[in-house]
Formats: sequence, structure tokens, C-alpha cells
Amino acid sequence: MTLKRAYCLLAAFYSLLLVIGIIAVLMGGGTLLAAVYLVVGFFAVLGLWGISLQRSVMNPRMWRPLAVALAVGAVVQFVVMLQMSVSGVTLTWVLTSSIFAILLAVMLYHYGNRDQPLWATEDERSDASRLRVMLNQQTALTAVHREGERENHANVFKVGNEYEANITRHSPEGQEAFSERFRHPESLVFFLEKFASITINDFQRPATPG
Repeated sequence: MTLKRAYCLLAAFYSLLLVIGIIAVLMGGGTLLAAVYLVVGFFAVLGLWGISLQRSVMNPRMWRPLAVALAVGAVVQFVVMLQMSVSGVTLTWVLTSSIFAILLAVMLYHYGNRDQPLWATEDERSDASRLRVMLNQQTALTAVHREGERENHANVFKVGNEYEANITRHSPEGQEAFSERFRHPESLVFFLEKFASITINDFQRPATPG
């Protein structure tokens, strides 16, 4: 069994649990809190299908907060059950559901990592391919973007299997410099455009050492 097929089966299993929960609520077997759980579960299952099919679903910024909320909710639920007088069957069910929730939370947390090609647009993938070729030909690249009184400088290097960008932004308010490192060039392209307004066409020559 391939990893992708295993993920798809896991996503199908969680989807089935979600459908069962919806049916239970519609039949009057749930509370308002259960309805909230179903809404959270719906988005979690969407994310799990995105992981399984390696597709971008919604915004990457939403998945890590959702993962943290799932993990915290599962732990709180289990601690509360331990402090209450409940049957062994109920406690076993709560423990099992908590384990499944934490497993899902871990997967969604990794899914929310922006440094993955699946979050890139087609243009970003195309620019990333060009950038990869350029860095194979040159050890470093530099670019400048000017807009009015603002000027952004970017130096890009390949360090091992990672890509590093050093950004310097000049403005009337002052100067700031920062750097980031990425595993995938698609993420680097996104970063350069978002934080320095620099595109692949701005890279013309090697960066000067020092």
C-alpha cells in the first residue's frame, strides 16, 4: 500500500465519522457543543483530504491554529473525563477519540507549513523552475526593486539542499534587514514577492560577496 493510498483511507475513515456525527445530531442525539465539534471536524476533514491528495485547500495560515485547537480540545476533554465519575466504556471512548484527534492535529500542523510546493500557484512553480536553473548556473543571485523612495535588495543563495534569501529594505523611515531559509524554491519565490516585491525577472547578476 502506498503512502498516498493510506492517507486517502484515513481521510475516508474520518469522513465516515463526520457523517455519523451529522446523522446523530440531525436525529436529536447531540448537543450544541456537538454541533461545534462537527463544524471543526468538517474543516479538519477538508484539510486531511488536502494532505491525502497533495492539494491546497483554503489558506495555509488556518491549519496550524486549527491543529492547536484540536490538540488542546482533546487533552482538555480527556483531563475532564478523568476527574469525573464515568464508566470504563465512556472513558475508553474518550481516550480513543482524543488519540484520533491528536493524530489529526499533528497532520494538520504539518499541512499548515507554507514551505511546501502544494501551496504554490502555477506562476510560482514556473518561476521556481527558472530560479532553480539560475542557481545551478550561479552560486548567488541579487536583485533590486525600487518604488519611489523605497528600495529593496535581495541576495539569494543555495545552501546545501536549502535556499536562503537575505533581504534589505530601505525607506524614508529607515532600513531593515532580515533573512529566511526555505526547503523549496516555490516558497522562496512567494517570500520574495510578498516581502520585497521582487520577481524572478529582477535577478540579473551574481551577488557581490560581503
